[in-house]
Amino acid sequence: MNPIVEALLFASPEPLTQKKINLIFDEDPPNLDTCVEALTEKYMSGDFGIEILCVAGGYQIRTKPEHDIYVRRLLNKTGQLHLSQAALETLSIIAYKQPISRSDIEAIRGVDCAGVLKTLLKKTLIKIRGRDEGPGRPLMYATTDEFLQAFGLSRLADLPKLKEVAELLEEQPALTEQIDAFK
Repeated sequence: MNPIVEALLFASPEPLTQKKINLIFDEDPPNLDTCVEALTEKYMSGDFGIEILCVAGGYQIRTKPEHDIYVRRLLNKTGQLHLSQAALETLSIIAYKQPISRSDIEAIRGVDCAGVLKTLLKKTLIKIRGRDEGPGRPLMYATTDEFLQAFGLSRLADLPKLKEVAELLEEQPALTEQIDAFK
């Protein structure tokens, strides 16, 4: 079954999950975790340009980082997600504080973020997760699986802890002040 799972991983535009595997096979679907484990061993034992990563609750074949520049040249793209500083700040706040309302985001950032939220919604990095029970019942925002994919995360718990980030940025007081606003 490994060659079939390998082909499915290669062809799938989004992370492959056991649920999707179960829908594909009529009888006796293979165990995705077991197949991925065997394929990962195969890719690690040889000189391959790809690897399998666990992202957004599933698995995806990706180019190894050391070969990325050549694939980008082939595709004539940067392949990077371009976000403004304001979008990155807003996305960080949402990732760490979700679900969170626009007014709470603006209270942390100190500026209006309506345009940034629209951009992040368009790029499907965030979604509307419902409404708060407070006055006016504001919309609540949360990150999406596309966010996890774009940043190579398997789950939100894989985000670095704010304390770890603060330790890395001790030499840059302005950034440390912004991190303190999250706490």
